Amino acid sequence: GKAFFHTEVKIADDDGVEVPRGTAGEVLVKGEHIMVEYWNRPEATAETIKDGWLHTGDVAIMDDEGFVSIQDRIKDMIISGGENIYPAEVENALMHHPDIVDAAAVGVPDHKWGETIKGFVVLKKGSNVGESEIIAATKNLIASYKCPSSINFITEMPRNPSGKILRRELRAPFWTDKNRNVS
Repeated sequence: GKAFFHTEVKIADDDGVEVPRGTAGEVLVKGEHIMVEYWNRPEATAETIKDGWLHTGDVAIMDDEGFVSIQDRIKDMIISGGENIYPAEVENALMHHPDIVDAAAVGVPDHKWGETIKGFVVLKKGSNVGESEIIAATKNLIASYKCPSSINFITEMPRNPSGKILRRELRAPFWTDKNRNVS
């Protein structure tokens, strides 16, 4: 949608600089009704509000008419070989396969790239499609560096009560022996 009355909205890069229309970036909002601070949490406030702009943590694209379309969450972003990859883009590519009924993408540790993309898929009943076929199908839809390097087949996607995929549950087993959840 569009910005609410008396609200400024911009889509910005990591430095808070507005990106060109049609480019993904973080949603920043500003206005008199936007939060002032976190109660007794000055560090959290400083991380969230910079130069009067509230950094939402949402990744979005703004079109030429000012309509904002949320794409993903920054916390879910995968960084592979220095490239930012939004799981939603990978998941959309996976969902184009006719045998996939649900999909998720997460970053897992990789010695060479820092993180690599692992896809999790739930297949249609009776399907026997394989990992290589699924990966190959994504290469027709997104850049090859965004394609999963491996696929895990699961019977049910972990979700919270509102239906959001619990990517942290999918990621957790791959990061247990790491001292942080990024490489």
